[in-house]
Amino acid sequence: MKRIRLENIVKVFGSGSKAAAVAVDHVSLTIEPGEFFFLLGPSGCGKTTLLRIIAGLTDPTAGQVTLGDRNVTRLAVEQRNTALVFQNYALWPHMTVRQNVEFGPRMRGAPADTRRQRAADNLTRVEMTAYAARKPNQLSGGQQQRVALARALAAQPDCLLLDEPLSNLDARLRLHMRHELRHLVKSTGTTAVYVTHDQKEALSMADRMAVMNAGKVVQIGRPEEVYNRPATKFVADFLGEANFTPGKIAAPAPQTSAAPATAAVRVETPVGSLQAAASPGRGPGSDVLCCVRPERIELSDTPAQTSGDVVSLQATVAESIYLGEIRQYLCDLPGRQRWKISVLAGSEKAIPAGTTVTLRIAARDVAILPA
Repeated sequence: MKRIRLENIVKVFGSGSKAAAVAVDHVSLTIEPGEFFFLLGPSGCGKTTLLRIIAGLTDPTAGQVTLGDRNVTRLAVEQRNTALVFQNYALWPHMTVRQNVEFGPRMRGAPADTRRQRAADNLTRVEMTAYAARKPNQLSGGQQQRVALARALAAQPDCLLLDEPLSNLDARLRLHMRHELRHLVKSTGTTAVYVTHDQKEALSMADRMAVMNAGKVVQIGRPEEVYNRPATKFVADFLGEANFTPGKIAAPAPQTSAAPATAAVRVETPVGSLQAAASPGRGPGSDVLCCVRPERIELSDTPAQTSGDVVSLQATVAESIYLGEIRQYLCDLPGRQRWKISVLAGSEKAIPAGTTVTLRIAARDVAILPA
């Protein structure tokens, strides 16, 4: 396993009479040895270009790529000891499963007995031993994905690079393969970089993630950190549903004996007075944007008062949407705002439209973002 370090990476496509397009814009980050690291963002944000730069398939316009203690910025693909798993798996159609898995070790000069043993070990790891004599066109999409992963691991790479490897699978199989793929990658101890636009994949599989937008890394952190404390509205919006309201920090939130002291502030907003976790560098008078996830709001059809660091707001149910495991309510609040509130869907009937309800929101569940 190797540490991957990217220092001020820039990639510009086009020059001269052709309009230049900045695909990667001064990206610096460090991926620790053995880490399962995700590059997450919408199409065209630069994540795949960044992965190709790590692999050596694309040269950066500026910046440096280091694998372990080696500067590999200008080294060819075969000199980097990386392995890639692509969206379409890129299996050799004329080779059997075993021959595909032996391909990497063979290209690196491993003797025949070593190649066979590595193929056997990795086919066992991905539970594909019984299919060793088949050709790729005799396998399902999920089986081809396992073979592609076994082929990559058999090469014993210093780092494993995965470009949306689950995107061609159906939704049910993709869900099953998330846990399986993470377990396989972590069991090898290999440093892995995974590109995806799927938020659920990143949140459920990553050790850490970098959210990208317009060629830049806008936030890096553990899934829980990035989801619960997004740095910008873009991050909050991209990682899931969220309710936003503008506000102005009024003062530190009052402390009561019923609630332990917390670094909370009071924010005046169009929907009412909220309490939020304090944000460094933002004091009274600062204009901010408050973000509240729908599932973090407690909804009740009985009145309740603000207590401690939990604020109660009055709202009116506009619509109820049944989504299987959850029910989502659209509620109208003051200031012409409509919020989403998600609750577990039980056997009880939905609260009818037009009902006045109470929304209870704890300070820890209100994130303060730049206005």
